[in-house]
Amino acid sequence: MTVSPAGRWRRSLAPSLAAATALVAGVLTVAPAQAAPADDIRINEVVTTGSVNDSIELYNKGTAAVDVSGWVLKDDSSSSAYTIASGTTLVPGAFRAFDVSGSFGLGSSDKARLYLPGGSTLVDSFTWTSHSNPSWSRCADGTGAFKSAAVTLGSANACGTSGGGTTPVAWPGGSTVATADGSNVFGSDLSGLALEGSGVLWGAQNSGKLWRMVPNGSGGWKPDTANGWTSGKTLRFTNGSGAPDAEGVTLTSAGAAGGVFVSSERDGSGSSRLSVLRYDVSGTSTSLTATKEWNLTADLPSVGSNAGLEAVTWVPDSALTAAGFKDASTGAAYDPAGYGAHSGGVFFVGLEGNGSVYGYVLQDSGAFKKVATVASGMAGVMDLEWEPQANRLWVVCDDTCNGQHRTFTVNASGAFAVAAAYNRPTGMANLNNEGFAVAGAAECVGGSKPVYWSDDANTGGHAIRKGSISC
Repeated sequence: MTVSPAGRWRRSLAPSLAAATALVAGVLTVAPAQAAPADDIRINEVVTTGSVNDSIELYNKGTAAVDVSGWVLKDDSSSSAYTIASGTTLVPGAFRAFDVSGSFGLGSSDKARLYLPGGSTLVDSFTWTSHSNPSWSRCADGTGAFKSAAVTLGSANACGTSGGGTTPVAWPGGSTVATADGSNVFGSDLSGLALEGSGVLWGAQNSGKLWRMVPNGSGGWKPDTANGWTSGKTLRFTNGSGAPDAEGVTLTSAGAAGGVFVSSERDGSGSSRLSVLRYDVSGTSTSLTATKEWNLTADLPSVGSNAGLEAVTWVPDSALTAAGFKDASTGAAYDPAGYGAHSGGVFFVGLEGNGSVYGYVLQDSGAFKKVATVASGMAGVMDLEWEPQANRLWVVCDDTCNGQHRTFTVNASGAFAVAAAYNRPTGMANLNNEGFAVAGAAECVGGSKPVYWSDDANTGGHAIRKGSISC
């Protein structure tokens, strides 16, 4: 590796910087990588504001793996730095985001700089004069200029969008929104919502609690008082301990009889533990121990511990195959039979920290496979909702995005793509809504049906609100 007079890296025949994996006789082995210049590693995306912790993404645009252990990230000051952990390698085409907020903050007029180990040899840098909105993304990945685009930390940049993507239009339903719970019943931190028919509403609360709600007789909801549900039930991990930071909740076509599934981002206030947990809710105990945990932490981009799996919803295999959904792990049409025993569908989870949605087959064995990655185009994902009547996936942001909602459908290429973007109803303030649930077709009256939101802030002493959308 040498430096040209202009200060740019150029290729040399220096020894390899990393080890690459190779498939020999069907066995995965480790072999020396080809010579790889440092300038194959580029700063590819920078996020400085919004619901995402200050982050810098790196991308390997080269053809060989590069070991970036000990490389150093800095802002415009050299007084503080983030050192990349030992054992970190970027294979060709890999994206890796680093949450630098614990080492330094990225300001509205600042720069991101990447150095070789030791922090004195500059590899790449990017300078800006205003905060990301919501992301500064290099387009094309690794080679192009930076532009305002959707947050896609850990995956390819959304270079086809600008300023967050599709311009939202008016809410597709009534403008009126009303409270749908009693005063100060649930308190703060009520997050994900999921309807089971027209008679039960499930709610996940960040304090590690699951609520079973029933109609209150006034078009809203109240806690079920039977079978130990009066104050909600405390959630535990599979070993009977811990406090899952419950954020999202969903059910399969089997309803609660098949288990209630909760997405959690950490254990209490600890470090990231990005998991989907299944609970048997048939008993009377006031505490629930998970019957299964799918820990997805190592398979997802690194985000702040309080910016993890905010949302989860289940989409039936039949809907996906009928729409021509393509399995991103194989590049072919999605084939449920290839995954053995599973829920009969794909679980889509929303990662708050990068605004992306990921589809997983969660196998009964405890194994899992990522079959989709979808950039929402918004600064954060707070809830997800599959609407069978319209065969669309709702992706919901909170007050960070002014209450914007987006719908996604499977396009001609077999991938989920934005179908529409909507402003919140004009009758609802810009609330910290972290939950969203859509009623089924059976509740359509006069061409509209109910929808519900949960407000994490319990604004005005109310955590649940009711509106409507067109059937």
